[in-house]
Amino acid sequence: MTLLYVLSILIVYLIQNSVSFDPSGYMVYCPCMGRFGNQADHFLGSLAFAKALNRTLVLPPWIEYRYGERLPKIVPFSTYFTTAPLLEFHKVIPMKTFMDSIAPYEWPSKQRVVFCYMARGKVLVVMYKSTLASPLLLGDSKSCNAKEGNPFGAFWDSIQVDFVDSEFYGPLHHDVSNEDIVKTWKEIYPPDKWPVLAFTGAPASFPVADENRHIHKHLVWSKDIEDKAKKFLSSRMPKGAFIGIHLRNGVDWVRACKHIPESPNLFAAPQCLGYRNEKGNATAEMCLPSKEQIVKQLKKAIKNMNDLAKVDSHKTVRAVFVASDNHHMIEELRSALHKLKVTVVKLNTPDPHVDLAILGKSNVFIGNCISSFSAFVKRERDSRGAPSLFWGFPVTRSRAKYRDEL
Repeated sequence: MTLLYVLSILIVYLIQNSVSFDPSGYMVYCPCMGRFGNQADHFLGSLAFAKALNRTLVLPPWIEYRYGERLPKIVPFSTYFTTAPLLEFHKVIPMKTFMDSIAPYEWPSKQRVVFCYMARGKVLVVMYKSTLASPLLLGDSKSCNAKEGNPFGAFWDSIQVDFVDSEFYGPLHHDVSNEDIVKTWKEIYPPDKWPVLAFTGAPASFPVADENRHIHKHLVWSKDIEDKAKKFLSSRMPKGAFIGIHLRNGVDWVRACKHIPESPNLFAAPQCLGYRNEKGNATAEMCLPSKEQIVKQLKKAIKNMNDLAKVDSHKTVRAVFVASDNHHMIEELRSALHKLKVTVVKLNTPDPHVDLAILGKSNVFIGNCISSFSAFVKRERDSRGAPSLFWGFPVTRSRAKYRDEL
């Protein structure tokens, strides 16, 4: 088969499928850390990284973990978000389009190399006489072992990708605020020799870097999610203003909050405390607010909004919408707020993405400073100048004194 013949077939294929190759190359990664909130942070950073390298970002799916199911569920990016607004910021391509129309030619199976900072081994936990010994690091010491573990294997299998080799990019990193780093990436990995950069994990930081938070304005809900949110608001919410709140109080979160004393910048804490803790350190009350604290802040927020309503009656608070990973406190809040004639509601069927969309539409949002779920809402609201508050923040003198006495 001559080269001319192969090229002619390729040209015909491209014309028929209306897909053109990006000469600047592509970038693909496994969104393999954490749940939705973490994956969203990583997506924004990865999109910024792709833009800095001028490569088209292959839109990753969302990886979901269902209780009782061994393997994660791989959800297409477009299930929750629309693609067009992203193109206003940078070049992107759906995963299926890339794998069907680009990968066979730009990234054939025998040329699929995976990138990682350093070798990633297999972990084997050894049992000896019923005693748990130290884990051993096995596997090829010169490999990224990209498909080892969950959800790594499940993700790459979902797009039918196997790797023939590994590329260690350390000591390079993905802080694209450094122009020299960007230049080095382009020099070492030019698109003519490396048409696709495939990473074992997101080439981005968590939480999202401060300079990349603004990208969130291009992350727009899909029509399905938007319609569900609007339907709930029109059918279940009384006319008037409403406050959206996020309560993070599941068992795993309670455990995580115990690490606050030694981790003052835990998880998404920079969203309210600053990336250098310039606004203080995290407290237990920010991470896991008490019922009393929640009620106190809610009443204060309602009062402040109703004071404004004396000028504009449409701003009178008529409802509180609650999103939670565990306990929504519906009855407790109804009892505490009944004199204020405020309806307290939640979704009948759990749907975290619709929760997020509704919280984004609230007149005022009160979230958890430490939670990446709340951080998603905060970024969306910041992009259009909508007000957001956090439980236990800012720290008042009385709360600071109580904390210091503990």
